[in-house]
Amino acid sequence: MVDFYFQDLYLAERADCWGCGRNNAEGLQIKSYWEDDEAVLEHLPRPYFTGHKGILNGGIIATLMDCHCMGLAMAHAHREAGRQIGSKPLITYVTASLKVDYLKPTPLTDEPVVLRARVSRIEGRKTFMTCSLYAQGVETARGEVLGIRLDETPQA
Repeated sequence: MVDFYFQDLYLAERADCWGCGRNNAEGLQIKSYWEDDEAVLEHLPRPYFTGHKGILNGGIIATLMDCHCMGLAMAHAHREAGRQIGSKPLITYVTASLKVDYLKPTPLTDEPVVLRARVSRIEGRKTFMTCSLYAQGVETARGEVLGIRLDETPQA
């Protein structure tokens, strides 16, 4: 059972991201959660996210990995600091690097794809993560993502 989704705890003024923003009606509105030390995302792609007929578009796969991993970086940083996600001063990350290996075509079906990501190492402001995408239980894509922690100025 899911206790909470990372994205539901972000501050409302930061919830407009196309990938994970809950306030972006046109976006993906992804929902990531903890399962032990892994961040998990179950996402049902829309039928028009097709690349080749019946295959999930590679750009959508990359976007899912990107936003899921940035959510993981933020959640992990909050967890390490003993803080609730979204508490001030904000802990935020941006993508510095994203590498995706497409292992096999990802079928576009009426079943959600599942992404599993974990932090592999941290070096200062850099958080390195790995992410795998599964369709119907088969790993179809694998990514390496680097997030950079932004310095936030406390808001008055």
